[in-house]
Amino acid sequence: MHVEEMVQEQLPIYFGIGAGKSSLDVLGVGSGGGEIDAQMLTLLQSTFPAVPITADIVEGSSQLTDNFKALVAKTTNLQTIPFAWYIMHSEDYERQVKEKGDIKTFDFIHMIQMIYYVDNLADTIKFYHSLLKNNGRLMIINEAANGGWDTLWKTYKKDLCVDTIQEYRSSGEVIACLKNQGLKYEEHVIPNSFDITECFNPSSQTGKRLLNYMTANDNFYQSFSPEIRAGMLELLRNKCSTEKDGRVLFNSNMNCILVYA
Repeated sequence: MHVEEMVQEQLPIYFGIGAGKSSLDVLGVGSGGGEIDAQMLTLLQSTFPAVPITADIVEGSSQLTDNFKALVAKTTNLQTIPFAWYIMHSEDYERQVKEKGDIKTFDFIHMIQMIYYVDNLADTIKFYHSLLKNNGRLMIINEAANGGWDTLWKTYKKDLCVDTIQEYRSSGEVIACLKNQGLKYEEHVIPNSFDITECFNPSSQTGKRLLNYMTANDNFYQSFSPEIRAGMLELLRNKCSTEKDGRVLFNSNMNCILVYA
């Protein structure tokens, strides 16, 4: 199951965020090109047809924000939603909100696959949780603790956490923060896997692309020493994956964590 499917099937059941509300204010943090946001907003509209929705979007990339705006422009139902665009990183948005002092609060805040990019995880969670209205929900989706991504990136932290992602974080780090802050939450696993059999064939172009993707690198075979490469491949096969019918399936389970106001 992918994030999109999870949203489609389970969002209305889990959230209960629109029940009895006269309006629904949504904040997306690190929304990228907006594909999942569009799906969630459409779902909220169909679940609560009489409730007006607003959407505030925080995204550091102007290119991705343009993609999101283009998506809104060709999606009729989204054109009834007033959007506010903040082309800035999460920390800059936090700074701006605190400086203005005029704090807008939200019924639903979501952070999907973006907590690797924040400077301070605990402060980020604390700030966005403080923006929730009564009965609001903060949704954080990222890779599951002890899954394939977590195992690979923690084992080879000093080789992989060198560029955009300085500190790899799985749902384990998020939950530790929530517990530390005494916040009430629920956790839902999104089962997921993909076939990495081709990674073990050195002449496979698909395998090379997959290895580049999994290590967030332009060239797996040139970027790491032969020892590191061999170690990563062994780890991928034996600790990050399962074998089925002769195929190697990488465990890419995700966790959806819903934090209560």
